[in-house]
Amino acid sequence: MYSGNSFDPADARWLAHRYEIVRDQLLYRHVPRELHQAGPFLTDELVGEQPSQVLDRAAGVAAARGHVAPLHFIFHSAFCASTMLVRAFDVPGVAMGLSEPVLLNDVTGIRRRGERTGADLARLLDEAMMLLARRWAPGESVVVKPSNILCGLQRPMLALRPTAKAILLHAPLATFLASVARKGLWCRLWARELLEGLLRDGLVDLGFGPNDYFRLSDLQVAAVGWLAQHRQFALLAQHFPDRVRTLSSEALLTDPDGVTGAAAAWFGLPPDRFARHAALGRHSKSGQPFSTGDRAAEQAAAVAAHGDEIDKVLAWAMVLAEQNGVALSLPAPLLT
Repeated sequence: MYSGNSFDPADARWLAHRYEIVRDQLLYRHVPRELHQAGPFLTDELVGEQPSQVLDRAAGVAAARGHVAPLHFIFHSAFCASTMLVRAFDVPGVAMGLSEPVLLNDVTGIRRRGERTGADLARLLDEAMMLLARRWAPGESVVVKPSNILCGLQRPMLALRPTAKAILLHAPLATFLASVARKGLWCRLWARELLEGLLRDGLVDLGFGPNDYFRLSDLQVAAVGWLAQHRQFALLAQHFPDRVRTLSSEALLTDPDGVTGAAAAWFGLPPDRFARHAALGRHSKSGQPFSTGDRAAEQAAAVAAHGDEIDKVLAWAMVLAEQNGVALSLPAPLLT
């Protein structure tokens, strides 16, 4: 029985936060349900001051077995209201949503550094998903929205969880570019970091040589990253036709209640339990009230300030997509 914050590695309120490969240990943070709604991501900024415990990986995995809920995924390509959507899956008695748990980022880092490969990497990924899928309450499912740095692991994640379903959420390219421009220098640097990771994962095949990337502007780099992720989404939809659906942020923001209900139904959850969720009416980063009109105003301001750059890069990216067979519209839409 759960009591206060006493450590129980089978209890989902003890988030499996980090994995340390040298010591083969897990770092847990005590993250009660209400804290998940207090911040956008499960990073140290949100959970770093919470009580912690360290446990050998094998012991943590053993404790999780037998306490695992049905698991589903929201994969995304950034700036598409994915945090809002996963927060809406926090419905006690039905489901719990986890936003960008760092444990999965650790697995990505291990893969990129070559510290685990093949079956050893698959086992580590499988165990990480098991730890994150610990049941919050009887009858609840778990919906995980990984960071998009996991693009290279999305296919093995679905392969390792044959009962899991996924929604592939994206913003239209013009909206994505406007978001990068509006958010300023840190986001332009983030776009370069994202592309670096995609290149290391072997997911960029758009006709560029290694030196060509140095000649691209910030928004061109962002567009290449978007196109690479979009291609991966299309391949996932083709490879898992019965388990993957695609969704545009425009549809989600136009009808958040209806789309959330459709997403719930796709995951096998009762759609009516997700209507008018508080997360659908607030800013996913600040927590302040936020409407579709507010989002439109942000986009309009970005276009007013950076419209010439956005238009030129958008036109360039559309030619690049056509030359490389990257369709801007994804198959298998959630809404038909």
